[in-house]
Amino acid sequence: MTYHNPPTTPRKSSVFDDYTLSEIRRAAETGIYDIRGAGAKRKVPHFDDLLFLGASMSRYPLEGYRERCSTEVVLGTRYAKTPIRLKIPITIAGMSFGSLSAQAKEALGRGANMAGTSTTTGDGGMTPEERGHSKTLVYQYLPSRYGMNPDDLRKADAIEIVVGQGAKPGGGGMLLGQKISDRVAEMRTLPKGIDQRSACRHPDWTGPDDLEIKILELREITDWEKPIYIKIGGSRPYYDVALAVKAGADVVVVDGMQGGTAATQEVFIEHVGQPTLACIRPAVQALQDLGMHRKVQLIVSGGIRNGADAAKALALGADAVSIGTAALVALGDNDPALEAEYRKLNTTAGAYDDWHEGRDPAGITTQDGALAERLDPVRAGRRLANYLKVMTLELQTIARAAGHNHVHNLEPEDLCALTIEAAAMARVPLAGTSWIPGTSKF
Repeated sequence: MTYHNPPTTPRKSSVFDDYTLSEIRRAAETGIYDIRGAGAKRKVPHFDDLLFLGASMSRYPLEGYRERCSTEVVLGTRYAKTPIRLKIPITIAGMSFGSLSAQAKEALGRGANMAGTSTTTGDGGMTPEERGHSKTLVYQYLPSRYGMNPDDLRKADAIEIVVGQGAKPGGGGMLLGQKISDRVAEMRTLPKGIDQRSACRHPDWTGPDDLEIKILELREITDWEKPIYIKIGGSRPYYDVALAVKAGADVVVVDGMQGGTAATQEVFIEHVGQPTLACIRPAVQALQDLGMHRKVQLIVSGGIRNGADAAKALALGADAVSIGTAALVALGDNDPALEAEYRKLNTTAGAYDDWHEGRDPAGITTQDGALAERLDPVRAGRRLANYLKVMTLELQTIARAAGHNHVHNLEPEDLCALTIEAAAMARVPLAGTSWIPGTSKF
């Protein structure tokens, strides 16, 4: 008797999935690694894995239309003569002219102005459009030193020393030749049309003791007026925050791996760093152990999308958050209305893979003059201001529901976690229990 096995549907490997196989074939064909923009696409624990408990009997909520919930924040109170005073604790992250068009930089300044917050230069220097339309502008001081000059340091309202970025801690950025226009080349002292790679470490210091000297130099150049931020990628947040405080930072920015980038190797984006959620509590713990929590302000960035994300970051101990990718989407980037044009670039709206190519049909991540002209900075700035307004209203709504009259009064006790991983990272109880993984308390 002959037995026949019934036909079965072939199973694909969960390890060697379609994307992994395509990457192996691409590497074998080209011999080069993949470069793209945006942030990590793999799923890792994030703010969605936390929930607010809200007020009921043990706490009373605030009435939204009758009781005030404040949102203002002051950054740089440790040493700066002129700290930054913002109406909302949501700032715009550093995104360079070069990565973005001049129109996009202007729109970011306009939108931040209307919302009462700050924007940041990014690599490559300060443009007149950005300075002219930004009431509060943070100047990034990066390892590349592209476009850096003391006059612009003095024109800024704060200085952010970038030690690391969440999408690529330990690595430098890239700007492909097609985005290095005449103006970008002049600002960065680079040859036009040649691929550029930013350095991964600063050329004139190698540790916190040297950095302390550099910070003192920057303070002297600016007459001790400007707050000095230090931005670190979220890899070893406890020790890096402690060392940043030791070096003399007024503000520390911690950027998780969900943060975006204009362009870098995909192996960095997906395999280096930690989730933003995992970085906040160690950073706060470092400040608390040094007696500097709220004295040195903490800004959290990397995957912040809405008022709920901002509220959760503040509840875990941050003073403010910073947005990048979300701000570009608010301006109009990766709009489904442009799907046909994104398809011509072999991508799709919402994929963000094309940021580094310089052919953005929205006119935002490009140096092509005709494409950049598509973006109206006034209209795009209003869109960003609307988005920031909604984020702020959502943040206030949650704070009131938890019984707080200021968003900085949100606390870990207002939160629970849906997964063991999120509970362990955020150090809040697993929902329905009093258990925080990693502790003996049940």
